[in-house]
Amino acid sequence: HLSLRRQRQMCIRDSHYFKLNWISRIFFFLHSMVFMMKMQSFSFYNGYLWNIKEELDFSKASLAKYKEVASPDVIATLERSETFCQYELSTQSASIKFPDNISMSNYTMFCLFPTLVYQITYPRTKSIRWGYVVEKVSAIIGTLFLMIISAQLYLYPYIEQILELTKEPWSDMWTSTIHWLYLLVDLLPGFAVIFMLTFYFIWDAFLNCVAELTRFSDRYFYGDWWNCVTFTEWSRIWNVPVHKFLLRHVFHSSMNHFKISSSAATWMTFGLSSVLHELSMYIIFLKFRPYMFLFQMTQIPATYFSHKPPFKDNHSLCNVLFIFAIFFGMTTLLCLYLVY
Repeated sequence: HLSLRRQRQMCIRDSHYFKLNWISRIFFFLHSMVFMMKMQSFSFYNGYLWNIKEELDFSKASLAKYKEVASPDVIATLERSETFCQYELSTQSASIKFPDNISMSNYTMFCLFPTLVYQITYPRTKSIRWGYVVEKVSAIIGTLFLMIISAQLYLYPYIEQILELTKEPWSDMWTSTIHWLYLLVDLLPGFAVIFMLTFYFIWDAFLNCVAELTRFSDRYFYGDWWNCVTFTEWSRIWNVPVHKFLLRHVFHSSMNHFKISSSAATWMTFGLSSVLHELSMYIIFLKFRPYMFLFQMTQIPATYFSHKPPFKDNHSLCNVLFIFAIFFGMTTLLCLYLVY
């Protein structure tokens, strides 16, 4: 049974991923998702402004043609439409007027910026601070070194033991489960270190380095998520670029398009995010298990209960439980995907 399962996984790996290791697979997947989100934001934003421009042209033409014969109500409506459209187009950018921004150069710069939400112009710094770039490049290299050492010392030995559990027969499931729980506790400190290093590597060192090289001055990539007391607060500030994208292109767009409530839009947003996170787990482990999807969707009811006694207004307790859930939950997910 194990031999057939491993052969099937090898076939999947060879036929779909060109024998790439899991780091290469997740690298290409995440970058593909980033560019897909950038294309969506660029198309959505310019599509909206193009509709505004067409409405402005229609209002101007109608006023010029029917101003003498149309009723006062129609004239007032057309004038309000013209005023709104002119204001909407003029306030998007002071230097580049729509649709002059629809160009390959503008889209290329947007792809280089460390943001997922498009606008015509962004706040820019006057020059590149090369000393700051060297600092962040050194942080990237140093953090990678620490991640490799930490993984070799505190993760790899326990992961090997966890993988050995897959070879035990089903009759020893109780013993295997107890052993799995012990290994889960042993894996928790090392995985917490790897998580913190990974977070610093991506959201502080790498994104700030790219922002400095592109003179992108909006550096709000994350907030103080370690002080969060609810998962909704965590989802807003731990990854600000993705949150801004989901807020504009999923949450508000679903409310406008499907005419649904904010609660339904919240579930839709969390659902889409959970599906994409589950897909990333499939890319890494080459097997479909909905553990990540279920764990992430439980954040909504967990937030609901955090507003009830005894958690309501007890921020210290909620913060302790939140930190425990983050690190213990992610470590549990790693063990589940490795074994089951």
